[in-house]
Amino acid sequence: MPDLRAAVVIDYQNVHLTGAGLFEQYQPVHEHLVHPLHYSNQVLACRNRSQRPGYSNAMLTKVLVYRGLPSVDVDADAYARNLAQKAEWELDPRVTVTHRPLKYKYQRDAAGRKVTDSRGNWMVVGKPQEKGIDVLCALALVRESGAPDVDLVVLSSQDTDLEPALDEAIALGSAKVETASWFDAISPHSSHEIRPARGTRIWNTRLNAQAFSACRDTRTY
Repeated sequence: MPDLRAAVVIDYQNVHLTGAGLFEQYQPVHEHLVHPLHYSNQVLACRNRSQRPGYSNAMLTKVLVYRGLPSVDVDADAYARNLAQKAEWELDPRVTVTHRPLKYKYQRDAAGRKVTDSRGNWMVVGKPQEKGIDVLCALALVRESGAPDVDLVVLSSQDTDLEPALDEAIALGSAKVETASWFDAISPHSSHEIRPARGTRIWNTRLNAQAFSACRDTRTY
């Protein structure tokens, strides 16, 4: 049987932080940056090894990455690193990285003006938040599920907010829809996978600690 043309949709922060929290919980998360292309290759290699005779393997054709972008006015270094990572990852024409600005809560003075630090950067309260990334992932999942050049879409996220999008993608009846998740056999209760909200059963590829290590981006940015 011919290989399935596969698109992998990656909720980047969810994939990165969930994997780091599960397999390297005592290490700073920035020390294990997930390379989207390596990650996608791990997903499909693991998936293909698990297929029974008579079922098609998958061939990677698209990697769609959705990620928050730090503000240049708040953290210029993180902003520059993020753009450098995008440029590096997109050297492979199958990879597309889409950014959406992170949202910040700013410190303000008595007059309500935003306060800057000694370097001239805006000072913020708490951690920045991603807004709209789940929507972009949901739209990509549904769009790719109906694309004429896609036979299989793999959603890489463990965010349950995306479960209704799985239903919509499956309802199109075009491409196969699957998911991928991190899984630690030593601590199975700390791992989970998202499922269609209507209870339809779909294939989930579980990636272990060895796969997490194999998808590391070793470049210093």
